[in-house]
Amino acid sequence: MSPHDSSQENRLEGLSSSFFQRDVLKVAPDLLGSILEVKNNSLTLAARIVEVEAYRGPEDQAAHSSGARRTPRNQVMWGPAGRLYVYFVYGMHWCTNVVCAGDGQPQAVLLRGAVPIQGEKEIRRRRRRDLDLEVLLRGPACLSKGLGIDGGDNGAVLGRGRFRLRAGILAPEEVVKQSPRIGVDYAGEDAQLPWRYYIAGSPGVSGPARLRR
Repeated sequence: MSPHDSSQENRLEGLSSSFFQRDVLKVAPDLLGSILEVKNNSLTLAARIVEVEAYRGPEDQAAHSSGARRTPRNQVMWGPAGRLYVYFVYGMHWCTNVVCAGDGQPQAVLLRGAVPIQGEKEIRRRRRRDLDLEVLLRGPACLSKGLGIDGGDNGAVLGRGRFRLRAGILAPEEVVKQSPRIGVDYAGEDAQLPWRYYIAGSPGVSGPARLRR
């Protein structure tokens, strides 16, 4: 299933488990344009995903599961697809990922950037009131903070509880581009793999200007 596939049935429906039970390099670009909905008490926040990165498990030196590492931190990556993998970085930020493939195949998509489409007031309260709406969720830490995602959501099943991913569509003028992932210089040759996918020119895309065009 692709965001470009006009034959896809009912794009307003939540993505099925089979969508996530595929290789991360197929899931990641297909997530562009999809809508992440998060229930916060009586409010529902929603954002359109515009930037992601793929992490391909044991073979990928940039992945938390590189070399088949299995730790309490990354345990969720090793389980069923269609769950959130939420981890803490730099002692201050949460990052939100979607687990792909299946049991024993620790692959995940990092959600790097999104554009708010519902719940602006609450998202601004969690982020900064003076920022333009379209940049409130630019970058993985800002995305998690703005949507109210933290470690308590690690392992949450998409489509149950407070999280839902709805299929999306790319407008005819939107172009998907690829680049090396951001901030993975430690990964040796794998740092150059073009596994970052983004909607070119979207204000919700993170990174330096040359990586947003």
